[in-house]
Amino acid sequence: MTVEFCPMRSLIYVGLSKEKYRHLLQNWLYRTHIPDSISQFGPYVTKYAFYNALPVPPEGERFGTIKMQLTEHYWQCNPFQDALKYKAFKEVFPLDVLKWQGNMPDEADGSQELEGDDARAAKGGKGAMPFIFAFLPLWWEEDFKGKLRTIADGPNYRWQFVIKYPEGVSFEEGEKWFHEEVVPTFEAMPEVTRIMSSKVIKAVNGCAFDRVVEMWFDGPDEWYAAAVTKAAALQKPSWAKQDRFPFLDSGYEFASVFLTDYATSDNLTQYRGYITLR
Repeated sequence: MTVEFCPMRSLIYVGLSKEKYRHLLQNWLYRTHIPDSISQFGPYVTKYAFYNALPVPPEGERFGTIKMQLTEHYWQCNPFQDALKYKAFKEVFPLDVLKWQGNMPDEADGSQELEGDDARAAKGGKGAMPFIFAFLPLWWEEDFKGKLRTIADGPNYRWQFVIKYPEGVSFEEGEKWFHEEVVPTFEAMPEVTRIMSSKVIKAVNGCAFDRVVEMWFDGPDEWYAAAVTKAAALQKPSWAKQDRFPFLDSGYEFASVFLTDYATSDNLTQYRGYITLR
C-alpha cells in the first residue's frame, strides 16, 4: 500500500487538572510514552519534542491556559492514513492519563486502557477539557510582525494559542474578526515582538479548532500589558462568551500555553531512557 508524503507539524496541548497529578503525568510521559511513541512512529517523524509550560500569569486562567506541556511532532506523512493502521504493539494509554490532563472527570474509572488515537480524540465536556491535537503546515502560513527578529534578539516569552470560532459564526466571519480586529490591535502594541499564524488542517483528524497563533513578548509583564490591559479596548463581538478578550469560551474555543524558545526534551535526539534521580 502506498504512503503519501505529506509533511506536517502537529501540536498537542497537555493540560494538568490538579497539581497533585503532575508527577504522575510526568512519569507516564517520560517512562512509558516517549519510548512507546518512538517505537511506533520513528521511521516517519523527524521531530518529537516536549516543551514545559511556564507558570500561568495573572488572569491567564481565562485564556484557557494549560499547565503541563506542549508536545510537538514533525510528520513526513499523515499518521491516520490506511497504510499506517496496523501496529505491532498497542499503545499504552491508561484512562487515568486523561483524568490527569483534565480531559475526563476525576470520578471516571481510570483503570481502563484506551487505544491511543481514541484517547487523543477525547472531546471533553461536563467540566473536562477537550484533547487538543492540531495539525498545521510545517511552515507558518502568515507572518504579521517581527520577521527580522533573530535568535540573538531573545529570549522570548512565547504565547501560543488555538482558536475555535463559536457555533453560529461562519469560518469567514471568524477570520474577518481575527484579521481585521485582533491582528491589527496586537500588531500595534510595542510589547508584542512577533506574530505568526496558520490555519489548522482539520481534515487530518477532525480537530475542532480553526487556527493556531503565536505571539512573543519579552516577559509576562509585557504579555499582561498587551493581552489584558490594552486588549480591553477591543470591541466585544455579538457572539462573545466572556466580556473581555479573547471573548471565546475558555478551554473549549480558546486554549493557550506559555513557553520559552527551548525544548525541555528533543526526544529523538536527547532521550536516553528513564534515568532517575539518585
